[in-house]
Amino acid sequence: MAATLWLAGESALLPSRIQMAFTLATHVLLVPLGVALPSLTLLMEGIGLARKDPVALKIARRWSVVMAVQFAVGAVTGTILSFEFGLLWPRMMARFGAAMGIGFAVEGLAFFLEAIFIGIYLYGWERLQPRTHFLLGLALPPAGLLGTVSVLAANSFMNTPGGVKLISGQVTDVDVMAALFTRSLGYEFWHFLIAIYMTTGFIVASIYAVAWLRERRDHYQRLAFAVPFTVAAALTPVQLVIGDLSARALVADQPAKFAAMEITWTTRDHNPEVVGGLIDGSGVIHFGLSIPSLDSLLVGYSAGTVVPGLTSVAADARPSIVEANITHLAFDAMVGFGTAGALLAAWYFWVLVRRRHLPDSVWFYRLAALAGVGCYAAVEAGWVTTEVGRQPWIVYGLMRVADAVTGAPDSFVWTMLLTLVTVYALIAYFFIYLLVRLAARWKREDSLGTFAPEEGAPYGPRPGKFGRVGS
Repeated sequence: MAATLWLAGESALLPSRIQMAFTLATHVLLVPLGVALPSLTLLMEGIGLARKDPVALKIARRWSVVMAVQFAVGAVTGTILSFEFGLLWPRMMARFGAAMGIGFAVEGLAFFLEAIFIGIYLYGWERLQPRTHFLLGLALPPAGLLGTVSVLAANSFMNTPGGVKLISGQVTDVDVMAALFTRSLGYEFWHFLIAIYMTTGFIVASIYAVAWLRERRDHYQRLAFAVPFTVAAALTPVQLVIGDLSARALVADQPAKFAAMEITWTTRDHNPEVVGGLIDGSGVIHFGLSIPSLDSLLVGYSAGTVVPGLTSVAADARPSIVEANITHLAFDAMVGFGTAGALLAAWYFWVLVRRRHLPDSVWFYRLAALAGVGCYAAVEAGWVTTEVGRQPWIVYGLMRVADAVTGAPDSFVWTMLLTLVTVYALIAYFFIYLLVRLAARWKREDSLGTFAPEEGAPYGPRPGKFGRVGS
């Protein structure tokens, strides 16, 4: 019986990995807006209240509608992703659920808090005093932050497990705080948090960059571009530093992953930095641009710094050649997009400081229009680096992916995958359709000089006596 289950689990390994990758890659597209858009919305509302600017309040109010729609979609994909841990990887949850479960429990609490305050914030625009509405909205960023910490705590446990005692492969004791705050949580949290704020800032600004290219350059468009783009651009140099520290930490925490990121075959000093390229089973790199000693310099600030290679780890305990190449190319893509964003940010601040106004170059706005998509690509590449680079481990050094997979038949997992793809396609269609309809309605309102963001909203209480500026 045990042998039959093991063989079934082996056959379900490929579809389980594909399904997990698909749902994670899809959900991570919604995470930046879910966590960071409330902060940008509150920032815009604060500007509107401080300056008594009805245009800023109009922008904030419209963003809050998008925030609510996005939260509803993200709740669906996030819930599915959480259930998949138990459905696809039941052996991991059976063994380590006592350590990882607390993170998912905290995420659930954060989810309900955010849902409550989004509802209050959305329907409170004309029903609360301006100051009260703004102060209640301040609960949204911490709720999103709490959810981010809890999810990353679970992922950090998978990368650098801690807080558990194992006897004969079974968890016998759990130190909850040590399991939550493993040593990789610090750099994973800050790296991802800044990434999602950058992504949100650039993706929101990119919409108004397109409007600028279409000759829509009034106060509304300029303000809606400047605020999110300035936030994202200011965070870009910080992200470069955090990213560098995170990569350096992997040398000690996950040397095989770092070796895959750099496609380093043998442990050595004066290790070159390879840009692009693919490594083969003999350790020969093809098509890459090799910069002598740069990798050692980046790791230890000295060309003599020893950098671990793939062969320093047993073949069955490190990423395969295919996985190493995927990890390397994903890492290069993440760094490349991040560097491009930093250059665009430098251009922006150079013009802003020297000329005291927004850039007026068509090429700047063309690149700004692409910045949001570039940031999303960087976030996806970062998750590929993290997850593929950890292979073959699902919990690093303690449990392999093949040992954690479900014992269900592969036909069942393939069917579930096809069902999820269909459901997600429908969700994506209606999500995009609704956003397009909202954009069209707002454009029509602007042309007519009207504004009714809650027109037709279901279950909304009637406005009270407190009117809002710009409503």
